[in-house]
Amino acid sequence: MLGLLVASAGCAPGSSTAEQVTPRLLVHASLEGGVAALVERPLKAKASALAAIKESVTPESVADREANAGQVFASAGGSTRCPAEMALVEDRVCVDRWESSLVEVTQSGERPWSPFEPIDGRERRVRAVSWPGVIPQGYISGRQAKMACAASGKRLCSTDEWVSACRGPEHTTFPYGAVRERGVCNDDERPVHPVAEIAALLDLKSEALWTTAMNNPLVNQLSNALLPTGEREQCTNTYGVYDMVGNLHEWVDDPSGTFRGGYFMDTTRNGEGCKYATTAHSFGYHDYSTGFRCCMDPEPIE
Repeated sequence: MLGLLVASAGCAPGSSTAEQVTPRLLVHASLEGGVAALVERPLKAKASALAAIKESVTPESVADREANAGQVFASAGGSTRCPAEMALVEDRVCVDRWESSLVEVTQSGERPWSPFEPIDGRERRVRAVSWPGVIPQGYISGRQAKMACAASGKRLCSTDEWVSACRGPEHTTFPYGAVRERGVCNDDERPVHPVAEIAALLDLKSEALWTTAMNNPLVNQLSNALLPTGEREQCTNTYGVYDMVGNLHEWVDDPSGTFRGGYFMDTTRNGEGCKYATTAHSFGYHDYSTGFRCCMDPEPIE
């Protein structure tokens, strides 16, 4: 039932797009008890749990967030060849320090987009930003991420650029070193899969687990799941890029569809650390676990 989960990629065969992928389902034994307990919760307890999760997202203005970010950017240092929110990697590419968020562009100005909502149908009205200390954007496809980067004068990182930034100047397997250290990045793997938990709380049928539940805004609002950008302060390297392993999968510029780095429920099944790569979905796929960051060419040396 709800204990059936994708054990290979941390993602599922459905999306809000028309894409359908044949599932490769395995029983994730460690989740059985937790899901069963959720299913048996009294309705009153379920309602209370949902009330604690669901919130109306009313973030501060873009100007307020830019001001807060400016303080962090000023202390972060970096190269004058890249914008303040980006790090210069191998003297050849600027890479966003933090996983991307979105702002919506309206006639009256810009406002932060809820990171818990897909942008289907509004791709041309948002642009990518890189801010510390905020929930990054999930629920986004590679195609949408590419457009959001372009709207800010940037681009999706190539595979080589992304891996170089992740491994750091020391070329280690993980941003922080050669050997995995549990909990340094957001790779804790909560005991109950977040999609299964939401499906149980909402009394969704098992067939909905791989369709509507995968893009439910509540998934990334659960506790012990997605974290604000840079919260795991040691999940970085001397380039000063954060969260490149864990937290959210990150799309790279591959029209065939590749996201890298793993996310908070899986940083091992498709490679270790910076070598992690999932190729199971098209460039138009998205779910709660898919995010991104942007790159751009640095200013030339005069």
